[in-house]
Amino acid sequence: MWLVALAVGLVGLAVSAFDLGPQIFGALGAVVVGTAYTFALAHRTGGRPLIFGSLAGVAGLVVVLVDNEALRTGAAVLVASVAAVLAVMATVPSRRFPKTIREAFIAVGIAALGSFAALGFEPVVMVSRFEYATLACSLAIAFFAVYRLGAGLHGLGRRGAIVVGIGGLMLALTLIYAEMLRRYGSTGLIDSIDEMQRWCRLHIGGYPHPIQALFGVPALVWGTHMRSRRRQGWWVCLFGVALTAPVASTFLNPDVGLAEAGLSVVYSILVGLVIAFVIIRIDLALTGSTAGGSGRRAAREADEASAVRPEPGRTHALL
Repeated sequence: MWLVALAVGLVGLAVSAFDLGPQIFGALGAVVVGTAYTFALAHRTGGRPLIFGSLAGVAGLVVVLVDNEALRTGAAVLVASVAAVLAVMATVPSRRFPKTIREAFIAVGIAALGSFAALGFEPVVMVSRFEYATLACSLAIAFFAVYRLGAGLHGLGRRGAIVVGIGGLMLALTLIYAEMLRRYGSTGLIDSIDEMQRWCRLHIGGYPHPIQALFGVPALVWGTHMRSRRRQGWWVCLFGVALTAPVASTFLNPDVGLAEAGLSVVYSILVGLVIAFVIIRIDLALTGSTAGGSGRRAAREADEASAVRPEPGRTHALL
């Protein structure tokens, strides 16, 4: 049902984007997409989809009717945040590394549609503030969802708690460092970074974003791989919103074209996959099976055969 609503909303957004009808179609399309995503997220996480979906729809209509700048901007942040979290929640466990790559691209696609919907509200934003607000809201929503899916904090275990704690601390420090650099960095350093970005844009069409490449992609890929063995993998997937939240904010940046945005995400995924592959190999070396024959290939096959933790399908409720 929500997939049909999503398709209808996307049609409305497309009609408005290509000037094929009244501009109100864009706002109404954004409301429908936001409602569909909210319904899907509540359904996926075992909540009350009818209640939350209805609330999202009513709130969206109020925003459209009132036509207040602050309300439109707030609605855009919430839609982008819900899209970012749904993108992570919609992934499925993957025993093999190539399938985790598929999950990363599916998550990016879901988040990108959410960015399209957020743009439909025509928010008035400072790009950096919008991105920070979306990331913060996404992390908060994802935390409460993962808290249920990952058996609470006590389900982490000592090693899991260390991994999540270090990951959260590094993400916070990276964001703080990036903001401090943007505000107080030396002119020479800022010019060097800008020059490198311009070179990448000119020669390869885009550049990898550190938050996505260093945190978002490795967390999502490693988390989906871990979930095929242990549900604690959901806690690692929590940081996957560092990939999907920036994607859900992409269309709100008028300085970035569609081609550049797409290539930048691809480059971020490629860099992140290398990091994720190394992390997964280390994880398997520390926790994987040592039985099933001699040699690395035999051990890997034994690990994949033992990864039998089931999860419901992509569109089914997890709880």
